[in-house]
Amino acid sequence: MTELIKTLTARGLLQDATSGLTERLASGALTAYVGFDPTADSLHVGNLIPVMGAAWLQRSGHTPIILIGGGTGMVGDPSGKRAERPMLPLEQIDRNAAAIRDQLARFLSFDEVAGPNAARMRNNADWLRDLTLMDFLRDAGRYLTLGWMLQKESVKSRMETGISYTEFSYMVLQAYDFWHLFRTERCELQVGGSDQWGNITAGIELIGKREGQQTYGMVFPLVTTASGSKFGKSEAGNVWLDPAKTSVYQFLQFWINTDDRDVERYLKLFTFLPLEEIAATMAEHARDPGKRVAQRFLAKDVTGRVHGEAAAEEAIKTSRLIFTGHAPDVIVGMPQRNISRAQLQDLSIVELLVESGLATSKADARRGISGKGFYINDNPIESTDIHINEADLQGPPEARFLMLRKGKKNYVRLVLEP
Repeated sequence: MTELIKTLTARGLLQDATSGLTERLASGALTAYVGFDPTADSLHVGNLIPVMGAAWLQRSGHTPIILIGGGTGMVGDPSGKRAERPMLPLEQIDRNAAAIRDQLARFLSFDEVAGPNAARMRNNADWLRDLTLMDFLRDAGRYLTLGWMLQKESVKSRMETGISYTEFSYMVLQAYDFWHLFRTERCELQVGGSDQWGNITAGIELIGKREGQQTYGMVFPLVTTASGSKFGKSEAGNVWLDPAKTSVYQFLQFWINTDDRDVERYLKLFTFLPLEEIAATMAEHARDPGKRVAQRFLAKDVTGRVHGEAAAEEAIKTSRLIFTGHAPDVIVGMPQRNISRAQLQDLSIVELLVESGLATSKADARRGISGKGFYINDNPIESTDIHINEADLQGPPEARFLMLRKGKKNYVRLVLEP
């Protein structure tokens, strides 16, 4: 077993690989690629598994190519989707691609200092947008049979609800990418989430038939929580890497809130910490689970890599002050909403909870208050009839604010407008 396969297996990152890959890895370094379609202007934590896989490839001496789907993003991958993705304007696709490119640079070394296996960034818009339909059909379409494609899960799962010809063609487009990178950069391996198995094997099929050469595929698991829910979601939705979409404080709290049943697995999946260090952390955690030592270790490591050490430390400081009841006058990274004096006087507590975003509706707010699930400045909200006034505000006269909380860890800071 090669060092890469051994590492990925031990950390739970390897789900499947095509035959012959282990032998090829044993014979020397290779070039591999992983693709990201720019469907949003930020990656989210669910994207971190293939990113970590590419980083481990580089750390094992192989060369990773990060492929931004400026071309395939115009079509939309049907894998794992129940309905067709909305078509995005080209300008938005290009803006999203630029934002994602910057985020990926935090995990891999792209400069010459990395040596001969410096990561490369490519965008398939460079070859797909100018590709004519006739060339595409001649150079790729004729090598993949309809019967073969219909057996792939990404297509089969959509046959009952309907799949457009556009989406049906996505598999061939991704196969074309693999063929192009094989021809131009001698890329021999494509990696991705397990939902990409059909698309990856399509590329292997195309290269085998057109070039008579063997290439390989490897997929990583799609992570779920111990409770069976999809990983990467919070009460606010996706947990994004962009701090403008998910604040550093919220990002840190997402990892701190990890279930005890998941934390060791996440330390292996989302950090580069040696397994012995993870085992020692878990042993310390087991002595007093209430201190959440493992979760704090995980949160600090991932937040520091994504947002930088200084931002992570600031979020940790904020968290510590909040949970000890000593919230500072200015809290960096906590979700914040402005409120006028008129709103403060006119809105009931039920309406205020909805306005803050902690409650999804008035009915949700009333249920939460009834169950003692909402707090003002760490005091339980006892009734739906109360109104807030300036006497309830904290902070100096020039920066008055109100702290609302849902449950144990979901805070929103309402700041009074001057």
